[in-house]
Amino acid sequence: MRLTIVGPGKMALALAKGLEKSHELTIVGRDGEKLLQFTEQLKKHAKTALLEKYDIDGQTVILCVKPHALRQTASALKGKADTLYSILAGTTLKELQKTLKAEHYVRAMPNLAAEHFASMTTLTGEEGRQEEAETLFSSIGRTLWVETEKEFDIATAIAGSGPAYLALVAEALADGGVKEGLKRTDAAKLVEGLFAGFSPLLEKRHPAIIKESVMSPGGTTAAGYSALEKGSVRSAFISAVHEAFEIAKET
Repeated sequence: MRLTIVGPGKMALALAKGLEKSHELTIVGRDGEKLLQFTEQLKKHAKTALLEKYDIDGQTVILCVKPHALRQTASALKGKADTLYSILAGTTLKELQKTLKAEHYVRAMPNLAAEHFASMTTLTGEEGRQEEAETLFSSIGRTLWVETEKEFDIATAIAGSGPAYLALVAEALADGGVKEGLKRTDAAKLVEGLFAGFSPLLEKRHPAIIKESVMSPGGTTAAGYSALEKGSVRSAFISAVHEAFEIAKET
């Protein structure tokens, strides 16, 4: 598929690194030098084009600009896209339809793991584009199509923002190891291995079952878990999802 990615930012780069294997890409932005720097980080050649007066007529467009730049970006584009995929948090389908011309509209929320073909991408929009959307974004990882934009915004608070939450967990675990006397490199290697091995476990077992399998009566895990509960870690994560959801649904 030929894809046009508008907005050469960090998330766009993660997407492009994942999508370039299976698709022909054109990267569109305002700054020619930034576009060059962007494409230099890709393995395959990608076309570039300046945003001003760029014609999206009949194209499949992935919109990756900041939400506040939507109107300015829309005013610079010409034509009517075939399908517009928007990764803009807090920007509803209705707002997209009022601002940018396209035959079809879909919202998508991938995450940074896209460049490693391991994104968890949430999708919503026109049902007639569900199959195409799932096929496109499954090339960079897993997908979940939800029926409403409220569900989409909740999913954004989990899978879209989730890498930052997990990064905090990873950093804290490593810091804990260093505090007790481990070398920083060894602590980091242990955490990397822990995260790599956890995903297959989660695919097969409920989190509560995993916990019970590890936690022996009066053992090391029970002691550590008790400390987490005293620190209200579970409540803090639930609150994090709530706060992120509140921001995600703002337009």
